Amino acid sequence: MVLILNRMKAIFLFFAVTFWVIFSAHAAPKKILVFTKNGPGYVHDNIPTAVACFQSLGKAHQIQVDVSDDPAVFTESNLEKYQALVFTSTNNDVFASDAQRLAFRHYVEAGGGFVGVHSVTGTERNWPWFKMMVGETFSWHAKFQPFRVLNIDAAHPSMQGVPMRWEKEDECYFGKELYPGIQVLMMHDLSSLDGKQVDLVNQHSGSYKGYFPAVWTQKFQGGHVWVTTLGHDKANYQEPVYINHVWQGLKFVLDSVKKIDYSKAHSVRYDEGIFVQ
Repeated sequence: MVLILNRMKAIFLFFAVTFWVIFSAHAAPKKILVFTKNGPGYVHDNIPTAVACFQSLGKAHQIQVDVSDDPAVFTESNLEKYQALVFTSTNNDVFASDAQRLAFRHYVEAGGGFVGVHSVTGTERNWPWFKMMVGETFSWHAKFQPFRVLNIDAAHPSMQGVPMRWEKEDECYFGKELYPGIQVLMMHDLSSLDGKQVDLVNQHSGSYKGYFPAVWTQKFQGGHVWVTTLGHDKANYQEPVYINHVWQGLKFVLDSVKKIDYSKAHSVRYDEGIFVQ
């Protein structure tokens, strides 16, 4: 009897392992949409290299990467297949209709993921809900120069491998209408700027003194959000330290998103206020 039971256990284990191997091999890869639309105004020349960066990350980590600058992709049925939407250096108004805005909002409310890069904070400046979702809206940036960015939450999953004191050339971004729900992960060290625009720095840093948010995350209205204001120079997207920075942010969001469930999307209009349970 013991021999029979052992054989049965062995057979069960064999089939369980075989099923797991087959399932793992054929599991659908995660999918992201990299969106690059810009409204009228300044358009960053880093967008092609940023797209190439995310495509390379997709190949390295078995993630399907779709790329578009067409806002017609924003329908609920289309967005449902993505675990994350990446807005890389988008700017100004990027949606063509309020129906597209509502589809985007429903995706976030349904538990979707959002990764914002660099000038994403200048996107949809007239839509309060979007600005709260991103975490702020663009105010001003200091001229491109070397300065210091400090990692103030090294234990956060998206800060893995990110320098504690990151000396880099970039634009030190400032925002207004900061949303109180963000969790700041990295901050600009304003004392490391060259001092030639000190009056503007003081003006745009608002109630902050000496430091200003540079990278943050939040769970917003059901969705999972991660934003970095770093990444102005197109060369950044070929630099290992910066590539790891955006990869860790994307990975954190992908790990956070479990399912897109539109039954949790409660808003009727795109421009409703936030929902508080």
